[in-house]
Parts: sequence; structure tokens; C-alpha cells
Amino acid sequence: MRNFTWSFLMFFCFVFTSFSQTKTVEKGTYLSANKGQNIKLNLLENNKYELVFYSGDYKIKGDSVLFTPIDKFESGFDLAFKNDKKAKKVKIKFINPSFYSFFIGSQNGSNEVKYQRLSDIWSQENTDNASPDAEFEIDRADYLYLVCEDYKGESKISKFALPKEVSEVTINYQPDLFGDLNIVGFFNKNTNELMVSERPGKDPLVFVNEKDALPERMSKVVPLEIKSIVNWTYPGKEIAESEVYAVVDSAATAADSSFVLEKYDFKLKVENNLKSALSATKESKTKFQVVVIDSKNASAKTDFEAAVKDQETQLAYTMYDSYHPEYDLYNYYLTTAEDKKWLKTNKITDTPVIVILDSNGEILASAKASLKEKQYHFNYYDDFYKKLQRTSGLLAFNKTVKNKKSNDTDFIQAFNKLAVLETPYDYDVESAADENPAEFKFVSTVLDKKEVAQIWKKLIETHQKDTKPNMYLVETILKEIKNQGFSKQFFSEDRVLNDTDFLSIDYLIKHYDAIDTERLTFNVKEGETHSIGSLNTEIALALQQNQYVYENDALAEKKNDKTIAVYKKLINAGKGNFECYQNYFTYLAEVVDTDGSNTNYLKEFTTYFKTNLATDKGSAIEKLDEMFASIDPNSQYSYNGWNSFKEYHSNLCNSAAWTVVSKPGNNGFMKSAIGWSEYSLAVTKNNPYYLDTLAQLYYKDGQKEKAVQTQLLATKYLNSDVAEETASEIRETLTKMQNGTY
Repeated sequence: MRNFTWSFLMFFCFVFTSFSQTKTVEKGTYLSANKGQNIKLNLLENNKYELVFYSGDYKIKGDSVLFTPIDKFESGFDLAFKNDKKAKKVKIKFINPSFYSFFIGSQNGSNEVKYQRLSDIWSQENTDNASPDAEFEIDRADYLYLVCEDYKGESKISKFALPKEVSEVTINYQPDLFGDLNIVGFFNKNTNELMVSERPGKDPLVFVNEKDALPERMSKVVPLEIKSIVNWTYPGKEIAESEVYAVVDSAATAADSSFVLEKYDFKLKVENNLKSALSATKESKTKFQVVVIDSKNASAKTDFEAAVKDQETQLAYTMYDSYHPEYDLYNYYLTTAEDKKWLKTNKITDTPVIVILDSNGEILASAKASLKEKQYHFNYYDDFYKKLQRTSGLLAFNKTVKNKKSNDTDFIQAFNKLAVLETPYDYDVESAADENPAEFKFVSTVLDKKEVAQIWKKLIETHQKDTKPNMYLVETILKEIKNQGFSKQFFSEDRVLNDTDFLSIDYLIKHYDAIDTERLTFNVKEGETHSIGSLNTEIALALQQNQYVYENDALAEKKNDKTIAVYKKLINAGKGNFECYQNYFTYLAEVVDTDGSNTNYLKEFTTYFKTNLATDKGSAIEKLDEMFASIDPNSQYSYNGWNSFKEYHSNLCNSAAWTVVSKPGNNGFMKSAIGWSEYSLAVTKNNPYYLDTLAQLYYKDGQKEKAVQTQLLATKYLNSDVAEETASEIRETLTKMQNGTY
């Protein structure tokens, strides 16, 4: 029976219950009364509704949609103050704190924070248990600390400034229903469906119509800072058994049975003059210089220092234990009166303005905005850094082209600088700035496609004579043939392999062993980032991706010949691993010979079967297990596991055998096909598809009685997984075999 494929799709979906309309329920927007007014229920016309839990920004990246919440760093605590300068103490009223583990702390100036568990205070003050609220008094203080500790041992600490004359603080805690949501969408082009996954909330929601009076909401007080700390503690805090997460030395335990995870004390590189700032950025190699111009603002220095301090705080928690350079991407500098000449040279007159420079002091992007307004761009997770890398790479390449003294090494480095970058999803980096001056406008570099192609071709041709591989060239070639390299960065286009690409693949195969020896050392080269995988897998992946339709049959035939030639070179060189053959067979199965047969495919499969699968020297399962242990750990079958690997091979053998059944031109492989089909059933027993294939091969080979018995087994093992149309065909084939009309 024809080949079939099992696909496994994991997805999450939202399940909503119906909302029955009554005479008292009106259409309109309802806001949650007990879980925060940002949650909305919209009752629309035609008995439709919308339940809005979360809001924020989104970015489209290829087929994916990434969602970022707007209020990502809210503390969850709502505070209301009453002032009375005559009050000697501060009354605290904590609304219904029963369901969470809370701590409260106070601090004067920079003194030590004094913490207490809220339940301890509450039990002392509320001896009759009459009120659900915790009410008590504390001494006057400058700062109030509120801590919510979750069951995983992570504590969120919010620091609030207390008004000088405060006499009463009312606290209400509104938890984040979803925690730190990581909502992701994926657009399926085949079905035109956008699939969104999330972690659903468990607490019930109560809604009231927004036209009606809502319960008075406390004024929003913004914390001075918010921290999230795992296994947070303070002197005197009791440690519950559930909070112990690590096995520690017994001697250390006797001295101190708890530990505090402190943040890394990180400081950004901020120089006091532009020359020093540019020098520090040039020395770092991977950083960009953020230059802030805000000369007309009297508080410019204070604002700049506050924004830098905020960036340092966020990065400190990202690094958490020690310095991690991959998160430290920018240096910062605030211009002074001494920078007038530089500003004039670069025609910068407006303020406030942010200018981004590369390590050579070249301007890459600018925006008419303050640092505070744009500081969200300067984190590890934003695409802004990738766009700056691309802009810098394009400028550098253009300079290399225009420099008549540039040599091969210069060009290889220029190509490689762009090839290794992650491909950005949004290439149109200027349109937003054209519409809004506050958005970053990137420097544009225009390259001539024909000139770039000629330079690359000359490089590849020149290095065919190399006695040892240039690893930067190797890496650039691999990125380029996989459609992830400099052409993608330069021109934002998908492309097919051309003659230069096939010549560059020859370079890889020629130096195969040397590249394989050097690549692991090259990948961990200090101060650089590289990633070269197993060559046969990388090349096979590039050839697999090159499945495009050419404009005419002559070009298609030429592409087929070159692609097959590459696979044969790999196989003849002894580099034909599982991934290589896997992609090769997929390719060959789609290429029909001029006589309508699949001779090339079946010849290559015969070689693979004899070399790797034939059971004359052991069982089928044992041989497959040996092969599975040797496959690339980064391959899909390594991730999918042994069963997927086993099913692939039984299905592969059945597919090759069915090719002989379905096309008379392949009859010369009849005996071999019977062996392949029997193998598929040795690996996956009682499969009705495989039994149908084997029965028809037996019949065509003249073994009619054996064919009928095998086809009877095929009908016996039909089940609900087999489509009815296919099941009918299998039964019909049996009837034809039995009455001699097959």
C-alpha cells in the first residue's frame, strides 16, 4: 500500500463555556470587580462575546507572533494613604490576606530593613478572628516593604516610599492571574489558522457592567523598586521544610541553615567624555555606544543617571550570579558642552536625541526621544540589537568594497560578519521612523547585487586551491547555502543554489575531514560566536531546502544533476550518514527518470539497505539500535526518539517497495522489493499497509497463494486508523486475487 505519514501536533486551546442571556443581562463591556479592572468581558451583538484577560504589544516574526505584556513589572499591591502629622504611629490595614504568604518590612534611611511575617502580627492583633482584614500599627518609617512569597519559594519584594505625614496605609493585593505569561502565536499557512498557546487561569472572575458604579479603587502607588528572589529570607525568619531546595554540607548547615541569593552588582560602562566612551566601545568589539543629547533639559544629567541606574538594575537580575557578557550590549554616554564640534559635524541640532554608534564611531541609528522613552530597546531580548548588527555589517561591507586595498581576508571577514548574524524578521527598519520621528531611523546602505555576486564567486574560485580550509569561509558558505547568510541580510530574498554555491560545496567536501577536526575548536573561539555542525548534515539540509521550481525543464534537470552529484560525492567519500541518506531519498523519490521509472532512487536505496539494514548479520531491531546510537544528537530523530526512528525506517522500506508495485518500469527490483517489504513488517508487525504492499509484490512475483494469505492478514488487521477508502481498496484487492482478476 502507498506510503503514509503520521504527524504529531501538540497544541493548547482555550475552552469557554456559553453565557446564557437573561432579561437582566445587557450587551456591553463588563469589568472584573475582584481580579483587577484590566480584565474585560465584552457581550457583543449576535450573541457573541470576547473575554479579554491580557493586553500588551506584539511582534510578527515570520510565521510567529510574540506577545509582550504592557504592565510586566506591576507589584500586585495597591496602596492608599491617609495623612495626619499628629499621628505618632502608622496604622496598617491589609485587606483579606488569608490566601497568600505575606511579609511586611519597614526601613528608615539606609538602615537594615526589619521584617515580620504578616500572619504572626495578625494572630497577635486579631485574637477573636472576627475580621478577615489584618489591622495593626507600626512605627513611622521612610520606606515600606511588602513581600509575597509563592509556593515555589520565589518572593516578589516591592519597596514603597511612605509620605512624611502618613497616618494610615490601606493595602490590597491583586495577584497576577497568569504570572509571567509567555504567550506565543503561530500562523499555519496550510490552514490559514493562527494558533495561540497560554497557561489558563484557575480562579473564577466576577464582572460588573462598566456603566454601573464600580467599588472605589485605591489610587495607584508605584513602588520604588520590585525584586523577585528565590528562597528569600531575613534574620530570624523560620525556614519551612518545603523551602529547602538543595543538599548542603552538614558543617555549613550547622552554622547557617539558610542562604540568600543575591543579585550581581553590575555597573554599565559610562565615560565622562566622548573619546573615552568610543575607545571603551571599540575595545569591547560586540557593544554599541548609546549617545544621549539632551542639552536643553535642566535635569538631563539626573534623568540620564536614573535611566542608566534602571538599566543596571534590570541587567543585574538577568545576570543574577556573575558577569554574563551576552547581556551587556551597550555603553552609555551623555553629551556635554565639550561635544559641540562632534554634534556640528554630524548635523545634530534637535534635543532630546539618542544616537547609536558602532565601535568605529559610525552613526547607525537615531531617534528624537529621551533615553527613558527608548530604554526598553536596550535589552537582550529586543530585536533592536540585531538590526544594529545588520546595519553595522552593511556599512562595513560597503567600505570594504570601496576600499581598493581590500584583500581576500578583508572580504571573507566582511561576508562572515553578516552571514553569522541571526536573520531579522523585520527588514523595513526605516518606515516607522518616516512616520514617527520618535522611532529610530537606521542608516541605509545600498549594495549592487551583481557586484556582490561577482566578489563572492571570485573568492570561492580563488580558494579552490587552498591546502587547508579557511574556517571563516567555511562558516560563511554553510550559512549561504542554507539561505541564512549574507544574501539574506543584504537583499532580504529567498534564493536557490547557483553554480557558485555548488562550487562552494565542493570546497567543503574537499576539506571535509580537516573541517570536521577543526570545527569544535573554532566554535568555542574566545571572544567570538560560531556554530558549525556536522558537515554531511549541514550540506544535506541545504540541499533539502533547495526545493524550488525553476522556470524551465532544462534548468530543473541541471539542478537535479548537480544535487544528485553532491549526494554521491558525500556517499562515495564515506560521509553518507543517516541524515544525508534521509534527505537524499526524499529528493530522489520526487525525481522521475525519463522512462517513467525511479531507477536512480531504487539503486541508491538498494545500496543503503544492504549497507545499513540487511538482517543477514543480526536482527533488524539490533541493527537499527546501533544506527540510532550514532546519529547526530541535534537531528530531529534524536529529539523524537527511538520509536520515531524505527517507524521512519519501516515506512521508508515500505515506500521503496510500493514504488515497485505501482510502476511497471521498476519490475527489475521485484526480488529486492520483497526483501524491503518483509523488513518493514519485521520492524512494525501486523501493519495493514505494509501487508498489502507485500501481498501485491508476492502476486506480481508469481507467488499467488502466498499473496492471498498475506492479503487476508491485511484485511484482518484493518482498524479505525485506516481510511475507509483505503480499507475498501485492500478488500477489493483481496477479491481480485482470489478470483484471478488482479
